[in-house]
Amino acid sequence: QVQLVESGGGLVQPGGSLRLSCAAPGFTLDYWTIGWFRQAPGKEREGVSCISSGDGNTYYADSVKGRFTISRDNAKNTVYLQMNNLEPEDTAVYYCNRVPSPFGSWGQGTQVTVSS
Repeated sequence: QVQLVESGGGLVQPGGSLRLSCAAPGFTLDYWTIGWFRQAPGKEREGVSCISSGDGNTYYADSVKGRFTISRDNAKNTVYLQMNNLEPEDTAVYYCNRVPSPFGSWGQGTQVTVSS
């Protein structure tokens, strides 16, 4: 069973930056389109961004376009989400998973809190 491990979250002031990492120890992510999702308190989980395998095409939700950048390092078997110019509305737990069919289990996520 795939174990997804998200890291890199934290507390940051508005306008700040964070870089999230998504790893899957013992499992190769290279073959799959991997996405970042987030869930804010009281809200449903939503897709933020994804990156395809092979050609590395990317997608961004309108709310993060121009501020977030997704990338992958196949040598490190890791997918990243660089988040710049963070806003309080970005506060959420961030998760990664396969797109469009998520792996059966989700990781614990990483908390991102944007507050002054």
